[in-house]
Amino acid sequence: MKTFTKSVKLDNVCYDIRGPVLDEAKRLEEQGFNIIKLNIGNTAPFGFQTPESIIHDIVLNMKDAQGYGDSQGQFPARNAVLMDLQTKGLMDAGIDDIYIGNGVSELIMITMMGLLNLNDEMLIPMPDYPLWTAAVTLAGGSPVHYRCDEQSGWNPDLADIRSKISGKTKGIVIINPNNPTGAVYDREILEGVAEIAAEKGLIVFADEIYSRITYDGAKYIPMASINPDILTISFDGLSKAYRAPGLRCGWMSLHGNKKCAAGYIEGLKMLTNMRLCANMPAQFGIQTALGGYQSINDLLLPGGRLHEQRDIAVDMVSRIPGLSVTVPKGALYCFPKMDSRFNITDDERFVLDLLREKHLFLVQGTGFNWDMPDHFRIVFLPEKETLKEAIKRLGEFLADYRQ
Repeated sequence: MKTFTKSVKLDNVCYDIRGPVLDEAKRLEEQGFNIIKLNIGNTAPFGFQTPESIIHDIVLNMKDAQGYGDSQGQFPARNAVLMDLQTKGLMDAGIDDIYIGNGVSELIMITMMGLLNLNDEMLIPMPDYPLWTAAVTLAGGSPVHYRCDEQSGWNPDLADIRSKISGKTKGIVIINPNNPTGAVYDREILEGVAEIAAEKGLIVFADEIYSRITYDGAKYIPMASINPDILTISFDGLSKAYRAPGLRCGWMSLHGNKKCAAGYIEGLKMLTNMRLCANMPAQFGIQTALGGYQSINDLLLPGGRLHEQRDIAVDMVSRIPGLSVTVPKGALYCFPKMDSRFNITDDERFVLDLLREKHLFLVQGTGFNWDMPDHFRIVFLPEKETLKEAIKRLGEFLADYRQ
């Protein structure tokens, strides 16, 4: 019988957040083991509930969500996004510059598919959220990773960005606040990225899904506010700040020099038309989410659950001999570094060994396209006692682990 293999387009695609280590975790669970999963920023399993007002409005309008809607998104949803952008000082976008998607993930795929030709290059941070690298690859492009500097609070290295631009480069991706490092980028860094983009004629893709999740007074600055002469495409959604990842509801907005991208925008409209429409029920929650009381704020203040769990993760990791970690200023993660004493040459093997011995599921740094096997990501969403137990297991494991 004829056999079928996966497409060659997938040869260089990985998503290790849900990769081989997850398969092993599932196998262990089937054997009856209880696995502490710190691999993914999925809020619901850790007791973070979507605000009831959002759920209420979705349920109330369910009858009106049965048919196809506008391919770019329903007017009330897009208008709510527009009003939110204006509160951030972003006055240049119009209603037709806003696209609602089935999560930011879908919109990332659409933007890359609509832009990249074979072997076009896209600059992506290292470490990255790996969907960006995968989306570029699936679109036929070549991801080129620029370094973020741990010694500078994980801010992008502007010199490294400049050194990696070629005649094939189409754009620069920034993730701010950052996944997996928790960095919140300084204004001068954003200005530097914008200057490079203007000089080289590049689009900036700003993944800002964590824009509402910052700690200790760190200030998120919208990339689209930096330079109106470049085209900036910004991404946000309900998944993180509104604890609603399962609703699959995100949006993107186009800012700045849109005249230079008329053909590209035509392609974006074509691709959104092809998928008919985004998730209709979830769109009825956008206006409620963006208006009024922002419940995420209470979780981020000193004494708030996320703030306390961030502090526990940083403090306990820092006390483990051989580990160091930059304090995250935003998002839901920290990205610890292992020193040379562990002799880690294969970080996937490290997280597999940890999983099998201590039933703790983390994601290795190379899963985020980091170029050395010396980091891993911790999700600090679990309740305090579970988080403490997880990091206690990590410390016990590392006490005598060597590769």
